[in-house]
Amino acid sequence: MEKKTLVLGASLKEERYSNKVIHKLVDNNHEVKAIGFKKGLISNVNVGIEKKIFKNIDTVTLYLSPTNQINFYNYVVDINPDRVIFNPGTENKEFQDILNQNGIKTEIACTLVLLSTNQY
Repeated sequence: MEKKTLVLGASLKEERYSNKVIHKLVDNNHEVKAIGFKKGLISNVNVGIEKKIFKNIDTVTLYLSPTNQINFYNYVVDINPDRVIFNPGTENKEFQDILNQNGIKTEIACTLVLLSTNQY
């Protein structure tokens, strides 16, 4: 397995980017955890609705609006990933500052593009 990734804001709708990224991560042999607003299964990845404390998360990739991120500030700090990727539309200076103050790297990027260009 490659880097363990948590997709935060995972959607069961196939047309959503969070759904597409889970398929792409799995196709690229990354271990994937996912939290969304509905339970389900995407590419054999269980999507939960509870804030489980996952161990050894390398990357959190965000698919939540800045308003919806507020309830996850402490959660993401608690799981202490190496980095958090703010995908297009999720940019949030307040959250970035909190993460940086806690030694967590942040990146404003598109996870799908990073995977497609081997920069993940």
